[in-house]
Amino acid sequence: MPELQQFRGFGNHLILGISGTTLSDDDKRALSELKPIGVIFFGKNFLDGTPYEVWLESFRQLIDQIRQYAERDSMFTTLDHEGGRVVRTPLPITRFPYAYLWRSHSREVARATAVELKSLGINLSWAPVADIFSHPQNPIIGPRAFGSTPETASLGARDYYLGLQESGILGCAKHFPGHGDTSKDSHIELPILNLTLEDLRNRELIPFKTLIEAQIPLIMTAHILFPKIDPDVPATLSQSILNDILREELGFEGVVVSDDLDMKAISEMFIQSGTVARAIHAGCDLFIVSRNINSSSIERTYRIAEDFAESLGNGSLDESVVAAARERIEKLLAVTPQYAVHPLDQETLVKNAQLAIACSFQDGKPE
Repeated sequence: MPELQQFRGFGNHLILGISGTTLSDDDKRALSELKPIGVIFFGKNFLDGTPYEVWLESFRQLIDQIRQYAERDSMFTTLDHEGGRVVRTPLPITRFPYAYLWRSHSREVARATAVELKSLGINLSWAPVADIFSHPQNPIIGPRAFGSTPETASLGARDYYLGLQESGILGCAKHFPGHGDTSKDSHIELPILNLTLEDLRNRELIPFKTLIEAQIPLIMTAHILFPKIDPDVPATLSQSILNDILREELGFEGVVVSDDLDMKAISEMFIQSGTVARAIHAGCDLFIVSRNINSSSIERTYRIAEDFAESLGNGSLDESVVAAARERIEKLLAVTPQYAVHPLDQETLVKNAQLAIACSFQDGKPE
């Protein structure tokens, strides 16, 4: 069954959040009507407090139902899985510490992580963080970054991506053009960074450039305003940042994905007509709507989908730009493995847990 005509294929550009451990009526409706090309999972999607075999089987059934209602054999099944506080899964999936603590073991940790993600049916990890731990009071990045200098952040992020890639998991560099110097959390409000383009070239862009050279397939935008580069809109909506800097200057040819559109830094903008068109024209190909922050309601998601369709219908959204974005997404999906959920053996879990303990004491020294 094709997507409903009134949404004009928005699902081909949508990573959607699911409300719980089973599909609600809203979930079923959105999956059936919008047919998102991917889903993003959170802690609420795992049956916590139950034995491994129980929650794993519950999650397997959830993924199977998602594919059934979306009528997609191939999807991006995605998870924020960095380590530290950004771990969604119950035990015995390994809880690695923050990236800052194990950056010299990034490749080894990534390989171990990839084995575990594949066992969950996950094929895309929203990692590595390519931000730099440059602001000591940063409330959202901090030790999620691999280092406090461009060099250490670059090396750690690159090695982590290569470890994922070698083991069959897609990686995504985030948050472009850099979230490490903020003192505000974009989940709550819009951060403003008064950095010039030259400032970015000398620091923030260096890890992203390294990851682009390593052929990372996805880069996630930052919901941050850079008034000295584009005073009008945050990076997610900025042609100056996504097209001129990321595409043209840095030469990135992969998929550009928004950070979560439910984040308060940007959520109000995306219920205004024409916002999706502006983001796509700026260079954004794929959009995450998590339903995890402001509200679990599906109506915001539908409003964004309708805005996309209305913009195509009235000509304010260029069909050739949409087609190019869709081609980038479909080209990536065509080479993305689709994994079956399966339990891991005890030996693997113990080995990974020992690695996590060892990594906790390796790095994290002042640079």
